[in-house]
Amino acid sequence: MSDISWGLWELLLNGVWVTVQLTVYSAALGVVVAFGIGMARTHRLRTVRFLSGAYFEIFRGTSALIFMFWVFFVLPMGFGWQLVPMWAAVLTLGLTYGAYGSEIVRGAIAAVSPGQREAGIALSFSPGQQLRKIILPQAWPEMVPPFNNLLIELLKGTALVSILGVPDIAFGAQLVRNATTQSAPVYTIILVMYFVLAFVLTRGMRVVERHAKAGIGQAPPKRGGLTSRLSIGKQSSPIGPVARTATSPTIGAATEGDV
Repeated sequence: MSDISWGLWELLLNGVWVTVQLTVYSAALGVVVAFGIGMARTHRLRTVRFLSGAYFEIFRGTSALIFMFWVFFVLPMGFGWQLVPMWAAVLTLGLTYGAYGSEIVRGAIAAVSPGQREAGIALSFSPGQQLRKIILPQAWPEMVPPFNNLLIELLKGTALVSILGVPDIAFGAQLVRNATTQSAPVYTIILVMYFVLAFVLTRGMRVVERHAKAGIGQAPPKRGGLTSRLSIGKQSSPIGPVARTATSPTIGAATEGDV
């Protein structure tokens, strides 16, 4: 590592910043694609389900690297304009990993109990209101852990863009290796860099997960009234709750009615 000058270290650090940008931009596009395609795959219309399912199958069954080449080299032949390597990479990664994310969204929505949808129908909610007010609030917490894994996979997948000449961590490492002719220290350094970035992302997603599940499974706050007063009386009475229930049917009935 002593042979790596400050200029070479600067190449690696600039590569970290480019990798972070790639991850953020691709993740933003991927989230839009994931929710759009995922909800479309649960649509009532067969045509919408078929088209969204075809998108998912196409991007799941093709190589992200080859699709990146197609976007960068083949697409300009048909449209007469070419994306810069950075945005070609973002488009490819966002569309590809968004397809994987759509399966997470579809599965989480399908896991919501049918009774919840029936409750929305009973309340005269439109399909959009059911999705926004009932289904997504319950499905969202279940999406966060698999989205965390997918985000880490996206971070590691950004290394593919070095083939297009995007100066990410992998591209900078190749330049440093050529300059120093040392492979072991250089690739050890970038392994540590990827691990640190992945660890930071995981910590951040854990915070999001705790926030998403903050109110799940918690009982509502107790209201004041007869039930609260009876609970206080049971705690302070030497007779005990079983004896009071047996000897005081009136109080037991009042408690049932109040609940």
